[in-house]
Amino acid sequence: MSANVDTGRTEIPEPNLTRYLFADTRMAPFWFAVRVYPGYLWLTEGIGKVTEGGWIGQGAGGAVKGFAQGALAQTTGEHPQVTQWYAWFLQNAVIPHAALFSYLITFGEILVGLALILGLFTGIAAFFGAFMNASFIFAGTAGANPLMFILAILLIFAWRVAGYWGLDRWALPALGVPGYPGTLFRGRSVGGTGQSPRIL
Repeated sequence: MSANVDTGRTEIPEPNLTRYLFADTRMAPFWFAVRVYPGYLWLTEGIGKVTEGGWIGQGAGGAVKGFAQGALAQTTGEHPQVTQWYAWFLQNAVIPHAALFSYLITFGEILVGLALILGLFTGIAAFFGAFMNASFIFAGTAGANPLMFILAILLIFAWRVAGYWGLDRWALPALGVPGYPGTLFRGRSVGGTGQSPRIL
C-alpha cells in the first residue's frame, strides 16, 4: 500500500495473482481461446440474421417484434421470467422501433464477433457483447447467454492482455491508452520522467 503525499490518496497494489491472470502476456494464449469462442458465436449469429428474414431489409423488425412479444408473455404466472421494468422497455422502446433494433442487433453481433476474433479493442467489444447477453437474459432467454456473459466480464477484466494475440498488440500502444505510451491518449508520467508506465 502506498500513499500519495500530494493528494492524500492511498493506492492499494494489485495482487500478484490478478496481475498474472489479467495483465501478464504469458496468459495471452489462454485469453485468445476465451475470446475466440464467443467471437465465433457472435459472428455466426449475426451472419445468420443477415440471411434470415425479418431482421434486415424488407420486413426488418418482424423478428424483433416476435422476440419481444414472446418475452412479454413471460411476465405473468407464478414465477415470471421477465421483470415488469424490462417488459415496459420492450413495450415502449423496442416494439415501436423494431426495425432499428433489428439492425442494431444484427450488425452489433457481427462487429462484436469480428472484434473478438481479431483481438481488436477486445475490452470494448466484450463490454457490448456482455450488454447484449444481459439484454437477452432479461428477456427470458438463457441458452449460451449466461456463459457468454461470464466470459465477456472476464475479457473486460483482462482487456490489457486479452487481445495481445491479436490486433490489440499494436492498436493499444499506437493509441496510447493508460499503461501504454502512444500518441492519442497520454498515460500519467512516472517520477517526472514524462514516460508512461508499461503494463505489458
